[in-house]
Amino acid sequence: MLKNFVKIYLRNLWRNKIFSFINISGLAIGMASAMLILLWIQNEVSHDRFHNNVTRIYTLNNRDRFNGALWAWSTTPKILAPTVKQDYPEAEEAVRSTENTFLLSVGDKHLNVEGNFTDPGFLRMFSFPLVRGNTETALGEINNIVITQKLAKKLFGTEDALGRIIRVDSADNFTVTAVLKDLPNNTVFNFEYLVPWIYLKKLGGDDQSWGNNSVNTFVLLKPGVQQSAFDAKIKNITINHTRDGEKSTTEVFTQLFSDTWLYGRSDNGHYVAGRMQTVNLFAIIAAFILIIACINFMNLSTARSEKRAKEVGIRKVVGAKPFMLIFQFISESIFLSFMAGLIALVIVELCLPSFNQLVSKKLFIDFASPLFWTSMMGFILFTGIIAGSYPAFYLSAFLPVQVLKGSFKTSHAQVTPRKMLVVLQFTFAIILIICTVIVERQIWFAQSRPAGYSKERLVYTALQGEVQKHFDPIKNELISSGAAVAVTKSMSPITQRYSDGWGLKWEGSTKEDEKTDFVRMSSESGFVQTMGVSLLKGRDIDINSYPSDSTACLLNETAMEVMHLKNPIGTMILDNDRQWHVVGVLKDFIYESPYQKVQQLIVYGPKSWFNTMHFKLNPNHGIAQDLALAQQVFKKYNPQYPFDYRFADESYAQKFEEEKRTGTLAGLFAGLTIFISCLGLFGLAMYMAESRIKEIGVRKVLGASTSQITTLLSRDFVQLVIVSILLASPIAWFSMHKWLEGYSYRVNISWWVFVASGLLAILIALLTVSFQAVKAALANPVRSLRSE
Repeated sequence: MLKNFVKIYLRNLWRNKIFSFINISGLAIGMASAMLILLWIQNEVSHDRFHNNVTRIYTLNNRDRFNGALWAWSTTPKILAPTVKQDYPEAEEAVRSTENTFLLSVGDKHLNVEGNFTDPGFLRMFSFPLVRGNTETALGEINNIVITQKLAKKLFGTEDALGRIIRVDSADNFTVTAVLKDLPNNTVFNFEYLVPWIYLKKLGGDDQSWGNNSVNTFVLLKPGVQQSAFDAKIKNITINHTRDGEKSTTEVFTQLFSDTWLYGRSDNGHYVAGRMQTVNLFAIIAAFILIIACINFMNLSTARSEKRAKEVGIRKVVGAKPFMLIFQFISESIFLSFMAGLIALVIVELCLPSFNQLVSKKLFIDFASPLFWTSMMGFILFTGIIAGSYPAFYLSAFLPVQVLKGSFKTSHAQVTPRKMLVVLQFTFAIILIICTVIVERQIWFAQSRPAGYSKERLVYTALQGEVQKHFDPIKNELISSGAAVAVTKSMSPITQRYSDGWGLKWEGSTKEDEKTDFVRMSSESGFVQTMGVSLLKGRDIDINSYPSDSTACLLNETAMEVMHLKNPIGTMILDNDRQWHVVGVLKDFIYESPYQKVQQLIVYGPKSWFNTMHFKLNPNHGIAQDLALAQQVFKKYNPQYPFDYRFADESYAQKFEEEKRTGTLAGLFAGLTIFISCLGLFGLAMYMAESRIKEIGVRKVLGASTSQITTLLSRDFVQLVIVSILLASPIAWFSMHKWLEGYSYRVNISWWVFVASGLLAILIALLTVSFQAVKAALANPVRSLRSE
């Protein structure tokens, strides 16, 4: 029986080659697009869900009220983890983790590598498998180091890394006690080595302050412990460990660790969907594309119903039951879906390298996994049943008496299921076009926003090794060699926030002002000249001309307004028992998100701390020449370290990457949606021209022009697209309005976006339909009428 069905399927495919091609190619492209999106979604939602104890691992977070709103953040005091482990029996394990960059040396190999300081329990809490070593002892001693396979290959080639010695920052020797498998691409961690926390303590970085929130803390709760009960117990831990004079108001709460990737946006002191919104968006897009591909199949199958009507009539006469006909047509659809699925797999494999580059992932299909093939067969069956269900019930309902008497006619009503499906198809497509345009406008709007500083030729590098010690001679030689025209150092790159704080006091401040959070930066001198920021009042910090500037500071405009200072020059500010005096006011510049308002900022002077050097390359030379000169200077004073640097404009451009990726993906899949829709429209237009060929011949004989016939055949499709525009516009407006609410600096949704998107959809539909319409209109009426 199955063999006979397959013969029938293949015979129908060959008899209707063009329609079969449109059906299969439309389904294949739709399935391939949906598969690519589903691969990305699977990677996103599986983030850090591979750990054995995933349901018991939690991230500790803080919650407090600042600037009149409740905020949540994930960095915590270094003392929190050991306190939780010691005082709370519900915690089976508690560990800290903080990122660091070390110079790792083996022989003549010197690599700047990113890694983490962490507690020994880290490898017991998280399931990062070892290829060599023991999780219980790997981080037990101060000079132990755990490295990934990738780093082991870089340092030792094919040799066994276990037990080998690595020189860290030209200061201490570490022994490799374990080798980790390379981290999967669906984890929030991004380290190539782990070193024990006690080594950070040796370096003087393990302060016991409950007010210094600078590390991530994770807790493994014992089986049976409820999150809500533990939250109630730990809520006031910071409050209870601070003195009466500096009593904290910060509460501590937990978040399931596996939720941190998708639910990372703070809203009124709670974490809500951040990346999950993007996941939901693309899940909807995947469903749109697959539905549109299925609609093509439904429309073309029902449009050619007259071709199958006699077959259905004869089979009913000889005793075929409706359920047998339904089974035949659905199985035929599944057969086509199976062929399309195989083609889709080929398309996905060909497109994956480019798609991975676009989404910055390493997605792959595990062909050896039974789960993949089970999911693939389920996907094909689902697509085949959805695509074939309506045609199966439609075709099986034909009455044999009408069909065999020749009185069967397809419907030409104003509203038919086929027309509704075309409207639905183009509604989806137009929604995606409008959304893509608005996303691109939002990106352009933010990119056009003045940064407030000069990014061009601004370079920064970490104060590693001997750079801090020899900063002054390095600065002087960079300028004297002509490599740079200005140099300064700061606690963070101009494009990032490393520090913020509250509890500041100044003349006229109130108790309420102490809950205002200020972003901190620093500069020893030359901040204005090097960064290219504008000075509104006073002067720059200049320790050479003004020795008292060791405790000087600069405010930005927003800080001056928040502090209610009309003339801030000379104002004394108390921050953590240290007094600073204001010497200048800077025009606001963007150091964090270009989509949000600039926050209040204080740039502290030389008594602050530093870990980044900025220098402005000489505009009179080529960039390559300036960098070559700079490299010679750094090599002279810091020979053990590679000259690693970054351009500020490149770092600033990365702030748009996520939105750009969203816009590019939306645009790509909008294009595919339009293409699939046009495939179906082309098939319908071809069928319409074929079914009305005698009508067209009569009209031509009676004097109808080519343009009149083309308009006649195109009008119905254009009307359907206009209905789609009217349906799509409010849906797209609402969706984009909700999306833009996440940005305080956002574009307005203009009326012309909807008009332009609608006109584009009409133009695309006309171009698709007009080819068949013009072809039919130009046909010789004698040939179409001679059978009469």
